[in-house]
Amino acid sequence: MGLEEKLPSGVLLSTVEGLAGYFRKASMWPATFGLACCAIEMMTFGAPRYDSSRFGMEVFRPSPRQADLMIVAGRVSQKMAPVLRQIYDQMPGPKWVLAMGVCASSGGMFNNYAIVQGVDHVVPVDMYLPGCPPRPEMLIDAIFKIHDKVQHGSLGANKEREIADDEREALAATPTSAMKGLMR
Repeated sequence: MGLEEKLPSGVLLSTVEGLAGYFRKASMWPATFGLACCAIEMMTFGAPRYDSSRFGMEVFRPSPRQADLMIVAGRVSQKMAPVLRQIYDQMPGPKWVLAMGVCASSGGMFNNYAIVQGVDHVVPVDMYLPGCPPRPEMLIDAIFKIHDKVQHGSLGANKEREIADDEREALAATPTSAMKGLMR
């Protein structure tokens, strides 16, 4: 016999974090940052066939001050990196970043001085979406994963503790240059 059997019908038990997370995930407003061919797939996600409004993403926001999810689609040049960072800084918190495509995730095939080798050198990334270019279905899956992260995320002091734990974990991780030596 559990607690739910003793409560009258129509009573809902939850936490403030749970409710806030549910409402946040259901009303995410993306700020687009389409820089290359991945932007076409991102636009397709907003079109009627895939219909981003089914997921609470009615309109891609033209202003970063109205957005809470930045989708970086395509390669980021060294000249565009400060602009990307400025737009990220103008977004109100809490905010999330999705790196869409192999160029945004790691520089892709452009291993030269002009292209940033991963947007995570400019802004913190919450989700990496591989592919060249990734299909809209893959973008939908990545957004579902971000929704799950948003819904089950913490608030207040718990969020600060979560950020500190993530930072500690990232600092303790093996650098990729050391991993290349292990793979040979």
